[in-house]
Amino acid sequence: MARALSPREFLRWIWGQLTSMRTALLLLLLLAVASLPGSFIPQRRVDSRATLAFESRNPELSPWLDRLGLFDVYSSPWFSAIYLLLMVSLIGCIIPRTRVYLRALRARPPKAPKRFSRLPASGSFSTTADVDAVLAAARQTVRRGRIDIVTSVAPGGATGELRAERGYLRELGNLVFHVSVVVVLVGVAIGSLLGYRGAVIVTEGQTYANALTQFDEFDSGTWFDPEELPPFSLELDDMIAEFDVSDGPQRGAPRLFEATGTYRSSLDGPTEDFSVRVNNPLAIGSTNVFLVGQGYSPVITVTDPQGVVVFDEAVPFLPEGPTYTSGGVVKVADAQPEQIGMQGFFLPTAARTGEDDPSVSVFPAAANPYIALQVWTGDLGLDDGVPQSVYVLDKSRMTQVLDANGAPFRIELQPGQSTTLPDGTTVAFSELKQFARFQIASAPLALVPLAGVSVGLGGLMLSLFIRPRRTWVRATSDGTTTVVEVGALDRVPRDGLPEDLTGFIDRLASALDSPAGRTP
Repeated sequence: MARALSPREFLRWIWGQLTSMRTALLLLLLLAVASLPGSFIPQRRVDSRATLAFESRNPELSPWLDRLGLFDVYSSPWFSAIYLLLMVSLIGCIIPRTRVYLRALRARPPKAPKRFSRLPASGSFSTTADVDAVLAAARQTVRRGRIDIVTSVAPGGATGELRAERGYLRELGNLVFHVSVVVVLVGVAIGSLLGYRGAVIVTEGQTYANALTQFDEFDSGTWFDPEELPPFSLELDDMIAEFDVSDGPQRGAPRLFEATGTYRSSLDGPTEDFSVRVNNPLAIGSTNVFLVGQGYSPVITVTDPQGVVVFDEAVPFLPEGPTYTSGGVVKVADAQPEQIGMQGFFLPTAARTGEDDPSVSVFPAAANPYIALQVWTGDLGLDDGVPQSVYVLDKSRMTQVLDANGAPFRIELQPGQSTTLPDGTTVAFSELKQFARFQIASAPLALVPLAGVSVGLGGLMLSLFIRPRRTWVRATSDGTTTVVEVGALDRVPRDGLPEDLTGFIDRLASALDSPAGRTP
């Protein structure tokens, strides 16, 4: 019965298991698998609106996903644990392998085996050239690699041996690849700790200043100070959206999203033009401004019974489907005697499939804009000092406005139309604008992971295409004839070794002008 391991021996065993290459590969695979939920489940840090929509569609499943951290995969404890274990495992197996490799670089090719026939590939032939000529020709035939030549003279004749080894850069490629993985992991971790990411909706004609209060969504690393946000600003002049108008399956698919306008890289900097497209961000210092979405902002004008305009703003309605059926909320805080809240939907191309059917959007472009709203009056809760989303209407202290029949009062408007509420308040759909949804992100040291990936690909190519091989040539002369024995061994087994060795023997024999009658 084996004795129990002492605590020190047990820790050494655990460390050996963790720093083995097998464990590193297993953790790398596990990290890839752990990343999959982040591709299929909406992530709060990436798109909180999509996360809320997913939760509303899956009220029973969402709490369990939230407990497992699947709405924030890349910041969850279990993902971080895999990440850190992988980094420790890679470093722990790279350091000893580097020591072994450095010792191997200083080592010389090993002696030839006594019996070449035991090698995977071997052959022999006879020549009239002496031992020195054979070894010189063999050196030229081998061409590259580490080569040692040993000769001796015995009573029975002269003997010489050439020992050659090539492909020692293959292990260097392996080490470079694994070091690059560590560099990528460290670069991504530092970028996450020092960087920030936020989302903001900007309507045509509006200006955005890069301040914390301007973000609709904001998330930053642990080491990032929000007061260090770069002080740039931009004004959106035009949001261009083009969609496929064909009758095929691609009808309505986006074809072009482009936001144009002007920006200042500092408070007193000059005004410069910008044009941002999908995957073509605007770079301002270390910050990138990405265009990640588009939608519509109907301009709603509210006039009280006394003729005073109490609200006149473009209100973003957030798309909820491929045809851009959009939901939104209008909050009229200056209305008297009670505040007004309106909630409903916007259809860019409204159509009815039947006379009694409700209107639906059949195309994402604004070919037949239509807005439908229901109205509440009361306290919007804006004066409580508690932050609330501009896209959510708190109806807990409000009363829904009803029509003469006691049904909910419904506003249905197209651009240029207006309607009057029972108390005399007028609501008008003045015009239609578009908005751009920008993602503003900064990832310090972003070039470090890129450099790591590039160098890692080079190391991977070395490890895949370099063939480590040992070759021996032994020449034995009895004074008139020299017997040449050749053997080769691939340190990474490959099927083409016998054919390669036959070609090597042919070249060596040709260099010696040997007769054709060779014994393979």
